[in-house]
Amino acid sequence: MLNSAIVAYFHYIAFMLAIAALVVERISLRERLSFEEAQRIVIADSVYGLSAIVVLVTGIWRVLYFGKGAAYYMNNPIFWTKIGLFLFVGALSIYPTITFILWIKELRESAAPVLSRVKFKVLSTLVSVEIVGFLLIPLFASLMARGFGSR
Repeated sequence: MLNSAIVAYFHYIAFMLAIAALVVERISLRERLSFEEAQRIVIADSVYGLSAIVVLVTGIWRVLYFGKGAAYYMNNPIFWTKIGLFLFVGALSIYPTITFILWIKELRESAAPVLSRVKFKVLSTLVSVEIVGFLLIPLFASLMARGFGSR
């Protein structure tokens, strides 16, 4: 019982940390970035990635070892919607993450990356959609916890 609570705690904390990191990315993202803003974005994206991994691992543990049992989740379309949304958000994050990783070389030389207007719009749109997608996941979790989708 205590293990279940601890795993759930880390699942929720990691989820909140992932959302916070995405918000920091979005707020810091500007067409004309300062060195500090670019550094903040790279760090926030690292926190986001690590947090998402913790969400995934603890989520798998919760399905397999805690909660209502794996059969309940595997047969629930709301669960699969939630998983699909998580994967969709993860796929959306690939382009921004690669972009931010490529900034590291410039940042090591104490230079801020230069963004075109188009690249800024693409990055800001992707991160914004990631935030919205991530914020929808608890809605599906809440529906599932209340029996929606179960047969």
